[in-house]
Amino acid sequence: MSKLTIVATIIAKADKVDLVKSELLKLIDVTRAEEGCINYDLHQDHANPGHFLMYENWQNRELWRKHMENQHLADYIAATNGAVVEFVVHEMTQISQ
Repeated sequence: MSKLTIVATIIAKADKVDLVKSELLKLIDVTRAEEGCINYDLHQDHANPGHFLMYENWQNRELWRKHMENQHLADYIAATNGAVVEFVVHEMTQISQ
């Protein structure tokens, strides 16, 4: 399978923005070191600081699925339990350059 792009949107509760941000930042270095990770970039909305966007590229879907089963993702989910209003993941394929 070809390269997979992931666009994930995370919306934090207003009083939990700092918690969610700090937990998301913990994922960056460990994920970038994973097999198959091309890039793993976190963005924060200027107008709504509780809106985060993760832009990722993986060599293939299988390696991304392996990433999703890692302990650091489970730790993030546990640490942010009740702090996230919305978490949406889009699996995408690049169709132009």
